[in-house]
Amino acid sequence: MAFEPPQRLVRALGETAPEGDDWLERLPEAARGAVAERELTVERVQVPGGRSSLVVLVRTAGGTPAVLKLAPHRARPESERAALAHWDGRGAVQLLEPPPAGSEGVLLLERLHPDVSVRSLPEAKALLEAAGTLRRLWVEPPGGHDFETVAERTGRQARAMRAGAQADPEVAALVAAALEAREELLAAPPEHRLLHGTFRQSKVLAGDRMPWLAVGPDPVVGECAFDLARLVRDRVEDLIAQPSGATTTRRRVKRLAESLEVDRERLAGWTLFRAVESGVRARRVGRERDAELLLEFATWL
Repeated sequence: MAFEPPQRLVRALGETAPEGDDWLERLPEAARGAVAERELTVERVQVPGGRSSLVVLVRTAGGTPAVLKLAPHRARPESERAALAHWDGRGAVQLLEPPPAGSEGVLLLERLHPDVSVRSLPEAKALLEAAGTLRRLWVEPPGGHDFETVAERTGRQARAMRAGAQADPEVAALVAAALEAREELLAAPPEHRLLHGTFRQSKVLAGDRMPWLAVGPDPVVGECAFDLARLVRDRVEDLIAQPSGATTTRRRVKRLAESLEVDRERLAGWTLFRAVESGVRARRVGRERDAELLLEFATWL
């Protein structure tokens, strides 16, 4: 099989690839090797797939449906593996094997229903199911863990945001507000939990073992409001299209905060930071439409 990477993956990695990175060129050979080593039967590459990894639908030697996932080092696949192992199937997709020697960046996972996500549900039901899934993931991190913290991750992002504001004065005021919110939030975090890190409706897929399970974490350790913040802006294009989008957004913040017992002001602060960070990053790589939506959304918080 050719293992041709989907265009969505090619475009997304092209936005972030360091100079000289050849992971995409080496990907077909790596996929063939991973399949042969595990004696898998390939069904198809998942399309459009994700933005940071190649996802291949396979069957094990015993005929069990599974997913083979290959990701570059910068997508932190070993951190994903460690988080999935710690959750051990509680609220998240299950790992099917310990990592064979030399298989860094390759994960063999439980097969869910890749074309059925929570996002396919009506909005109110989707938020309810997604929030319930997220709650199960918020556990104490393992002792001696190597997961990135919220402070570390947002520190890197803050440096990029400052550079973006210097190059684009139009976003300077929003960036300043987002950075101020971050400083206040980091002063006294209420808890330190293992978080999904990039949670949204499309990251929750239908399963057989449980109705809904999370996939594709970029795990981080910190307060729950940081994780929930990304869910607030789900379907942002629909929110922007509504005359009452700002009111709906504030109502969503209140509802999600209450349902998951998260402080509403902290959730609003992290939602602001994460929306501005994503908007500035989208503008930096030329995704102007995404940037416009995210930055307008941020003005409502």
